[in-house]
Amino acid sequence: MSRPPVTADHVERTVRLAVDALRPAPIERWDRRAGPMDCSCWEAADHLCSALFRYASRFGLRTPPTDRSVAIDPGPRDQIVLDRKVGAPLEGVESMGSLLVAMLGTAGPEWRAWHIWGVADPEGFAAMGVVETGVHAWDLAQGLGLEWRLPDELGAPALARLFPEAPSATDPWATLLWATGRGDLPGHGRRDPDWSWHSAPLSVG
Repeated sequence: MSRPPVTADHVERTVRLAVDALRPAPIERWDRRAGPMDCSCWEAADHLCSALFRYASRFGLRTPPTDRSVAIDPGPRDQIVLDRKVGAPLEGVESMGSLLVAMLGTAGPEWRAWHIWGVADPEGFAAMGVVETGVHAWDLAQGLGLEWRLPDELGAPALARLFPEAPSATDPWATLLWATGRGDLPGHGRRDPDWSWHSAPLSVG
């Protein structure tokens, strides 16, 4: 493998940095729109928590299904919903991130589990955890009036794992935002709104 593998440590560091960066925002800002997302910052955090939980749940099974998600119904909105009354949205993000980190530590490299964009290995789910957290932290930062950038040593390996078609000679963070439909990249056309990533191991077409 010519690129560094994406591991649970990448997820742990990404979640920790994102939580630390977003923590200064006063709670009243969480009702603002989350950057380019068509929802509030609260709802964007719900989505992020749900994604991290779903990824973690796949590795709680001795034999993860490869044709569907795990049979867990997270509620009528099909996602985890943070308790607004408590007023601590980042507790959910940190908790679900830690759950994914822990479950990735139980999975052997030969394990495979379902994702809508391709049956993935643990490294794929680690990369998804990094990208979900990194780009949604950016969405949240836009709404909360904060600065956020995913460090290259975390973003570049996840970018290479999930977006092998992306240019490799450009700034990794700008390229990741472009790959996920959140920005322009000089010399490259705007991404299709229906973009996807390559969940399956890169050896699988």
